[in-house]
Amino acid sequence: MSARIVAAITLTFCVIVQANAAEIDGQWARGDGNAKVRIGSCGSEICATNTWMRPGTPKEKEGDKLVMSIKPGVDGVYTGTAFDPQRDMTYKLTVTVRGDRMTTKGCVLAGLLCKGIDWRRVP
Repeated sequence: MSARIVAAITLTFCVIVQANAAEIDGQWARGDGNAKVRIGSCGSEICATNTWMRPGTPKEKEGDKLVMSIKPGVDGVYTGTAFDPQRDMTYKLTVTVRGDRMTTKGCVLAGLLCKGIDWRRVP
């Protein structure tokens, strides 16, 4: 295989990975209407930072972060782990992005306890 073909394949792969990663970036509102988060890069990871919380929402506040070590896969699915420094907990995480909709699923205790949350992108 020629060096040009290898370079073209490598460049194409990098563009696809960057396009997929950008898909998750932005402002998202939780389906229950109790929270909004901004998702974007924070160093080598991706962070979800609470930007708004409905007053009276227990155990969460603006500025809280979830640090995600996730990798984009196919069809808008990201997998990896998430660390919640406020609770000192690490979760197995799957994020599925479909246009302006996102679903997050976090699991603890070797996958025995999981919770899914629906989100929608907001301007």
